[in-house]
Amino acid sequence: MNKTLLDILVCPVTKASLTLSKDGTELISKVGGMAYPVRDGIPVLLETEARTLTSEERLDSGSAK
Repeated sequence: MNKTLLDILVCPVTKASLTLSKDGTELISKVGGMAYPVRDGIPVLLETEARTLTSEERLDSGSAK
């Protein structure tokens, strides 16, 4: 994902910054506790498409930007 795009995208619910998952398939909102899918390189920033982070994922600081 383009770093410039990642720098301007925010969680649609909390307006907090997002980080790209290690495998590049999700945008993570630690504040909101959600993971938004990235499909074919396009972020799907819909609350209905997001999954809830597990408690382990919320604590993990290993997400890459």
